[in-house]
Amino acid sequence: MPTQQSVQTGNFSTAYYHAGEGSGRPVILVHGGGAGAESVSNWQRSFPLFAAQGSTYAMDMVGFGNSDAPSPDEFAYTQDSRNQQLIDFIEELDLGPAHLVGNSMGGATSLGVAMKRPDLVESLVLMGSGGRARTLSADLGPVIHYDFTVEGMRAIIGVLANPGFIPSDEQVEYRFEMSTRPHLVAAYKATMGWVRENGLHYPDEAIAAVKTRTLVVNGKEDKVVPITQAFEFLTLLENSTGYLIPHCRHWAMIEYPELFTKVCIDFFNDPTDYGDSK
Repeated sequence: MPTQQSVQTGNFSTAYYHAGEGSGRPVILVHGGGAGAESVSNWQRSFPLFAAQGSTYAMDMVGFGNSDAPSPDEFAYTQDSRNQQLIDFIEELDLGPAHLVGNSMGGATSLGVAMKRPDLVESLVLMGSGGRARTLSADLGPVIHYDFTVEGMRAIIGVLANPGFIPSDEQVEYRFEMSTRPHLVAAYKATMGWVRENGLHYPDEAIAAVKTRTLVVNGKEDKVVPITQAFEFLTLLENSTGYLIPHCRHWAMIEYPELFTKVCIDFFNDPTDYGDSK
């Protein structure tokens, strides 16, 4: 990953990484919400592949990675807050309209921006995306009730990755270290507390109002976002197409980085005009 940078977004600082250049619209990668998630741990295998094709950014969401993690006593870790952070990030760096690639909670965040500020979004990739779940699957127990131990982190990875994916000790230790920084622990507990109370769900009519070109990518064995939810996105989003990956769970960008990146870039470069894409 390139050198970390930061930008002011509202009342806090957002960490990000940037590499690549070109005349096309920039790509912004938005990570998921599991413990230890952030730009490096989620995108390091696919980031250089995107950057080889053009200007690419990866942003740490508030309360994750190296972005600020305000005290939950003073900051509400809601989906609206994450949506506004991404809007502020795009505007502060003058990146819009950009291609947004969001995984899980990052997908819900990217979709939220397309709802609120479609002028900032050129196209949208929803990979194992949040936005449909009113209640959380029992399979998510290790994620929602993470105990901040190394074995607890291995249990999270076991839910997110397919059984054939063997994480390196370095990967486990890095995510564990990122999850146990004291200020991030408080932010994660607040984030997961809000998710337990509210789920990651947008009303059907709000999703259907999005006209941005959208690619829905899902692992066929995803335990976090089952493919039934991918089909719901495809039904509701008028200008959407889908790509399902066999033998893949929630981490397409880590399990199959070359395939995932190629599918996304092909989609970005697709000249197909679906009419009013905004």
